[in-house]
Amino acid sequence: MSDFSQRRRMMVDTQVRPSDVTKYPIIDAMLTVPREAFVPDDQRDAAYADVLVPLGAGRAMIEPRSFAKMLDALSVQPAELVLVVGAGLGYGAAVLAQLGEFVVALEEDTLAGEAETRLSEAGVDNVAVIPGALTEGAAKHGPYDVIFVEGAIEALPASLAGQLREGGRIVAIFADGNLGTARIGQKIDGHINWRFAFNASAPLLPGFARTKDFAL
Repeated sequence: MSDFSQRRRMMVDTQVRPSDVTKYPIIDAMLTVPREAFVPDDQRDAAYADVLVPLGAGRAMIEPRSFAKMLDALSVQPAELVLVVGAGLGYGAAVLAQLGEFVVALEEDTLAGEAETRLSEAGVDNVAVIPGALTEGAAKHGPYDVIFVEGAIEALPASLAGQLREGGRIVAIFADGNLGTARIGQKIDGHINWRFAFNASAPLLPGFARTKDFAL
């Protein structure tokens, strides 16, 4: 077993399982996807630590515990179409590709090209990386059964909320100063109803500061 394989197992055993994440598909996906392949080369040693890993361009990878708990709250099913908003270098999309049928990974131009390269090198073939403004989503590929916002927001743009299928689920970390809460939402009668999932924090995604055009 390689050193990274051992670290991956330790990450699951010491960070994921103790956080009450026990669904087999999530555990299997996080044991399978090489997290070190989706961080900058100089951050590989930090890939499995319980920390936010810098990705460059002011962005960071969510730590394993929070990421796994967000997955657990979503309960992605094998036939579902998933949108990842703020896909970074592709780790979250790679894991979600193990859980759902197909993943659309939305990322800004600064990171999208590298995410596409890393996903290809990892042999992930059911993810499409779409470059563009994160707040705009990827409407032409939706509507989506699941939206995973891989970073913090202050509020959700109505344009993005509109891309969630009726009955679909969305998860995001809502920033409140230095604190934050992960919330799971479900679209019912055209409106997203949010509930608290757990306390969490992450860097604010670009464009997601609250404005009057945003809707909860």
